[in-house]
Amino acid sequence: MLVLVLIAGGVFLATRDSTTELVSSAPPAVGGDLHTVTVVGDALYVGGHAAVAVSRDGGRQWQPVPSLQGADAMGWATTDDQVLVGGHPGLYRSSDGGTTFTPVTGAAAIPDVHALGGAGATVYAGSPRAGLLASTDGGASWQVRSAQTGRSFMGTILVDPNNPDRLIAPDMSAGLTASNDGGRTWTPLGGPTGAMAAAWNPTDTRQILGVGMGGAGVSEDGGATWRPVTLPMGATAVSYDQSGRTLFAGALDGQQARVYRSTDNGATWTPTA
Repeated sequence: MLVLVLIAGGVFLATRDSTTELVSSAPPAVGGDLHTVTVVGDALYVGGHAAVAVSRDGGRQWQPVPSLQGADAMGWATTDDQVLVGGHPGLYRSSDGGTTFTPVTGAAAIPDVHALGGAGATVYAGSPRAGLLASTDGGASWQVRSAQTGRSFMGTILVDPNNPDRLIAPDMSAGLTASNDGGRTWTPLGGPTGAMAAAWNPTDTRQILGVGMGGAGVSEDGGATWRPVTLPMGATAVSYDQSGRTLFAGALDGQQARVYRSTDNGATWTPTA
């Protein structure tokens, strides 16, 4: 059962199966950095240094994800049966579709994960300590694919669901970079310099949006050519929705995240709330 009661500041008290959550139309608090904007199913997440928030109505209302408090969510991966989040403290895992998360411990733990991506049973993690690691069993075990490449990766690594050996990563030391052999070798893909985030259209992975310290760019041909695109001021993270028709961008405003949507491939943007 879900009950919504209006209280001060546009905050609602939501009760579902005896669980109490705060839902607010105010911009979500993420801390002093905004790392990621991510779509998982019908849920939209924003992750920063201090906190993660989720919206299940396209960004109109937000609620915190308490189990990711302090997780420093820098990258996200979705596998066949779980959602993974990586940050300075390491990996977090959800087995309930992204509602609650627990730290990954033991042999499957990876310290200081700055980039993460997955498809099917394959997961990739970029760490400044270990380089690029890969798992073919959903993150239960890991192998080093490159001890050097991956140390400067940031954000969500794009993994082709039809070919998990094909991946694109934002590289803060350059632009976007691509691999067609599971991360063993890499080829510069161009795009904005100092890349911090990348997204591709899930219905057409040739359509790629990259964001970096050198601005933002979009490619319609898999990275062969790029054109500049204007994002909302201060935007550092982007994502497509599952339909590929809506783009989301997040910008830090103090300690809060401002989230915007575009339905014309980035030509115009409107706040989600």
